[in-house]
Amino acid sequence: MEILEWLKIIVLGIVEGVTEWLPISSTGHMILVDALWKTESNPVLTDEFMKMFTVVIQFGAILAVVALYFPKLWPFHTKANRRRRSYFAEASSNRAVCALQRFCDNHCYLDKIILWLKIAVSCLPAILIGLPLDDWMDAHLYTPVVVAAMLILYGVGFLLIELYNKRRTPRITKLSELSWADAALIGVFQVLALVPGTSRSGATILGGILLGASRGLAAEYTFFLAIPVMFGASLLKIVKFGFAFTGTQLAVLLLGMAVAFAVSVLAIKFLMGYIKKHDFSVFGWYRIGLGVIVLLLALLA
Repeated sequence: MEILEWLKIIVLGIVEGVTEWLPISSTGHMILVDALWKTESNPVLTDEFMKMFTVVIQFGAILAVVALYFPKLWPFHTKANRRRRSYFAEASSNRAVCALQRFCDNHCYLDKIILWLKIAVSCLPAILIGLPLDDWMDAHLYTPVVVAAMLILYGVGFLLIELYNKRRTPRITKLSELSWADAALIGVFQVLALVPGTSRSGATILGGILLGASRGLAAEYTFFLAIPVMFGASLLKIVKFGFAFTGTQLAVLLLGMAVAFAVSVLAIKFLMGYIKKHDFSVFGWYRIGLGVIVLLLALLA
């Protein structure tokens, strides 16, 4: 591979790390960068490899969430930190259930386990709809025109929802206040992000705000929801690719993920600091402007 092609991988890692967490569509930006920076006739960066790469690179971004939020996400602890009072009103007469109760009391944070169960509920709609349609979406939706349309549509959505958001007080400001129904509905919003250009974080943040969540809570839950979703999507793409990597392709993947990880750490910290003082309107205007430019380029091409 030439130096410029390695540089392209670094740029894609930077784009992934920035856009995965900001509500401006990481997949859309990755498709656009790949379309504008062609690597035709390259035996390493083939069309099939790049389709897989633009998804699997997200694994690096996932690790940034795990690293930053590990204390909030890890549901287990040592026996030295066991609860003084049991989670359960009384011990079960069934020996297996009783043993499970003791394990929970001695080694588990029940609130974090409940959080992961809610995340699982939020993932179900995307799994049930996304898996059967994955090949169809790859063939028909990964185009600049579709990306541009979704950028504009959800950009307008952010502007309208922020106008609505100024007139109400959030009813959900803590993860413990997020109900099972809220988790399921956020999962329905996540389904919308199957269309490239929508933005997974954008769709779920918009859904969370509409349901009554504060901006910070909606963004944080979106980060957590990304872990199983993006891990599953990455694994699916690798399986479809067939694990048939050359040594250079494996190096390309690892470089992209490493860059995405480092940039994601900075992007997440920036976003959480930004929304403490500002709303999401600037991202709405950005999406609209970028969408118009992309649409014009696609029509002129």
